[in-house]
Amino acid sequence: MASIWSLSHSLLRAKLRELRQNADLTQMQLARRLGRSQSYVSKAESGERNMDFLEVRAYCLACDQDFTVFVSTLDVLLQAEEGLRHPYFGPQRGKR
Repeated sequence: MASIWSLSHSLLRAKLRELRQNADLTQMQLARRLGRSQSYVSKAESGERNMDFLEVRAYCLACDQDFTVFVSTLDVLLQAEEGLRHPYFGPQRGKR
């Protein structure tokens, strides 16, 4: 069984790829907007490279996506995927 972390990271990568594709950008075009190489985008989308919070924000902005909308949407999907469990603390107290 996959861990919450791998499921969560897979979902993040899928949403980043979808974000780029919805912006009608190739990996090369996005890389230019970010001032990075195409391999940076490829590795971020494939999971070979983890992205920190600020890198995800830059990715969103380069795709002309509001960062807060992206994070809110991702959070709803993560909660559904995780069964409303907090990834750090497990099930909420009183809820089983």
